[in-house]
Amino acid sequence: MDIVIASGNPGKIREIRAALDIPGIKLLTHAELGDWPEPEESGSTFDENAEIKALALMERFGLAALADDSGLEVDYLGKRPGVHSSRYAGPEGDAYRNMDRLLAEIQGVPADKRTARFVCVVALARPGGGTVFTRGTCEGEILTEGRGEGGFGYDPVFLPEGFDRSMAELSIEEKNAISHRGKALRAMAEKINSLAS
Repeated sequence: MDIVIASGNPGKIREIRAALDIPGIKLLTHAELGDWPEPEESGSTFDENAEIKALALMERFGLAALADDSGLEVDYLGKRPGVHSSRYAGPEGDAYRNMDRLLAEIQGVPADKRTARFVCVVALARPGGGTVFTRGTCEGEILTEGRGEGGFGYDPVFLPEGFDRSMAELSIEEKNAISHRGKALRAMAEKINSLAS
């Protein structure tokens, strides 16, 4: 089975290739295919946005396509920023401005009310075979300020459950073991194995 990865992010592509290193599965990217569609992520849920991207690539190339959508849900904010995580402070997607807005909105909120989770939904759209979804979450809380240089997005202000270091202070191995994307991709690997057998 050939699968198109719906991402131009080199780090995400590496993570997906590592998680889906399955005999008989060939993972293709924009580097091999070109003429890449960029659909508008107009869904109101992670599932909808992941499926929009996967279907656009499946229809363009006639191959199975894999896409993910992810974000941060903060309970105190009614699960915002949610699907708008990457553009929370504006359409340019500035990670530092996004974090600044989030921290300003929960300034003074006690730690026990700063619970949050990273969510990732992975969608695999197959020609004639419908779309398969997997979901992964990573529970934690929002810190009062950013810590650490690793990771990306909201990682510096997210303290994963059971850790005393922010997501941005964890090693790549530690992060992948607990991350929302790692969990969703491992679940998708199991589904692909069962589809391929």
